[in-house]
Amino acid sequence: MQARRIDQILSNLGYCSRSEARAWLKAGRVMVSGVPAQSPDEKADPTLMIVDGEPVEHPHGILAVIHKPAGFVCSHDRNEGPTIYELLPERWSQRNPSITTIGRLDKDATGVLLVSDDGELVHRWTSPKHKVSKIYEVTVNQDLQPRLTSLFASGELLLDGEDKPCVPAKLEIISAREARLELTEGRYHQVKRMFSNQGFDVLRLHRSRFGDFELGDLLPGQLRLLPINLFQ
Repeated sequence: MQARRIDQILSNLGYCSRSEARAWLKAGRVMVSGVPAQSPDEKADPTLMIVDGEPVEHPHGILAVIHKPAGFVCSHDRNEGPTIYELLPERWSQRNPSITTIGRLDKDATGVLLVSDDGELVHRWTSPKHKVSKIYEVTVNQDLQPRLTSLFASGELLLDGEDKPCVPAKLEIISAREARLELTEGRYHQVKRMFSNQGFDVLRLHRSRFGDFELGDLLPGQLRLLPINLFQ
């Protein structure tokens, strides 16, 4: 990796502020290539740094998949309720650039949620032009009708308050009131609004896949780190 100032590395990776770095070095908490670091303005390769006896955490950046539980919001504002950032390791909240979600899930929705501190990655996977596929498992309040499959696939469904129809989506009816919906868009509350447009209330919403990512054996609230360097 490119060498950077030690105080910048410590700050960016969430260890301490740049003004606190000198005290960390004076206390012998930071090593570079096996040698105690002497000055905060010394430049170093983050992958060669040891802090408190451990290699620095995720110097290349963070990408993780979380099994989002119901009741958590995809927001940094705690006034909106428990946030998904409370499920992450504490040091991650101090990183700069900050950790953010790649897309969102409603407060009552569950399932696959990606987080990263790589702005380019976040943009790439949320930009409409990249057409990232998302699959949702949906339960509604009344029996589904076969006509919905062709309507959602038609590219003609116009949501309330919008002047551009939804991009064609694939709907598979699983049982009387359960369906699987595949989208390549990410409009505000889109799944709920698509069904509401046709008179259905969504009772349960679970995202089972985002792009190539699935939950696997993750339990609600758990996360799994992904190799970010594969996507850079």
